Amino acid sequence: MEYRQLGTTNLNVSAICLGTMTFGKQNTESEAFAQLDMAIDRGVNFIDTAEMYPVPPEADTQGATDRMIGHWLATRGRREDIVLATKIAGPGLSTIRDGKGDFSRSNIQASVDASLRRLQTDYIDVFQLHWPARNSNFFGKLGYTPDPNEADPEPAIHEVLESLQTLVEAGKIRHIGLSNESAWGAMTFLKLAQAHHLPRIVSVQNPYNLLNRSYEVGLAEVSHREQVGLLAYSPLAFGVLSGKYLDGQRPEKARLTLFDRFTRYTKEPGVRATQAYVELAREHNLDPSQMALAWVTAQPFVASNIIGATTLEQLAVNLDSESLTLSDEVLEGIEAIHASAPNPAP
Repeated sequence: MEYRQLGTTNLNVSAICLGTMTFGKQNTESEAFAQLDMAIDRGVNFIDTAEMYPVPPEADTQGATDRMIGHWLATRGRREDIVLATKIAGPGLSTIRDGKGDFSRSNIQASVDASLRRLQTDYIDVFQLHWPARNSNFFGKLGYTPDPNEADPEPAIHEVLESLQTLVEAGKIRHIGLSNESAWGAMTFLKLAQAHHLPRIVSVQNPYNLLNRSYEVGLAEVSHREQVGLLAYSPLAFGVLSGKYLDGQRPEKARLTLFDRFTRYTKEPGVRATQAYVELAREHNLDPSQMALAWVTAQPFVASNIIGATTLEQLAVNLDSESLTLSDEVLEGIEAIHASAPNPAP
């Protein structure tokens, strides 16, 4: 397993990170334990969760993912071997704090304390803001439209950084990151941190895959020049890039079979591009999932590639992608498909 420096920190994280949002809904605790054991045995040292997990979010399951991870940490005694990342939910989610969630000082404090209890740990390595608390483009939204009634968001961002500084000083969190963020947002957090000697973001966790390369437009340069690595989520586009949903297939217990809300990558342009990528992989005797994952992991601005699975068989395939080097011919094929169908599912 390759390890990479996370931002400007002294943390070295595995090139593959284990995403856990299926724990507590699609996966039982025993299955979660088995996934964590396999990942750690294979060299993964980076685990990502969120206070809203599992997904889809529901009030009666909220926090179940954390509790499973916490039980695993308490049982295995591996806390010092793990880089643990979590996220505070942004505004608008009814299952968190009765829908009154925002990034106020009190909510940040409440989120951190509750996460620490569920995770059975004294500190969080990377605490992330799950999505912006301002008018912005995220979760597939393109075409930014200004809100003439919106207040200047910079004072609120400054206050967030001050709140996080308090928690860093208390030893409850070590580093901070963003998620579902824009280039303007990332640079504003960096600017205010430098100007006021506040915590500096070390990562941005955004979607990134063969069907959605929008990160490359502005944020890739931020990652490179500011040493703020991408934690790439949805590298298989909700499993679509495995090819298992092509021709209208809906495998039993698969995410898109169980939850019809996930349509981001299954519209016609995305399906056509997926077919092309799957065919390319098979032409070169590659597993489509492994090709898609290896491509993400190899990008120079990616700090870690967040994989997820519901079975150990899937997890093993995904983990094996870390050692795969794609040939020039495959890379040229990927770029040709992208040129003909750029970002079909942003």
